Amino acid sequence: MEALSGIAFILIMEQININSTGDYKNFLNENSGAVVYFSTHECNVCKVLKPKLKEMLRQDFPEMKFGYVDCNIAKELAAQNQIFAVPTILFFFDSKELFRKSRNINLTILKEELRRPYSLFFN
Repeated sequence: MEALSGIAFILIMEQININSTGDYKNFLNENSGAVVYFSTHECNVCKVLKPKLKEMLRQDFPEMKFGYVDCNIAKELAAQNQIFAVPTILFFFDSKELFRKSRNINLTILKEELRRPYSLFFN
């Protein structure tokens, strides 16, 4: 949180909602570093993890863009990407999937796994 003239601002990473295969392809093509978060609104783990992940990305990996897929809306997209559990997070560089994480996700370990490819791609 940053304070400016006595007013507090919370910086929040922008989220792009992806609802179709076309949206998904456009999101990946328009962003050289992308994170796609597959979830459902019923998933309580997803509700807790998503803001923590977005904050980590905002602070440590600012070039990464965040896309959100609601698997209840985009069932075909989830199936095409072999999403069998939520949350599942896909990490892309130059439209190519580098790795994915699913279910039990440790943000400390994820941060370390993402640091090297991110620094090679963006530095």
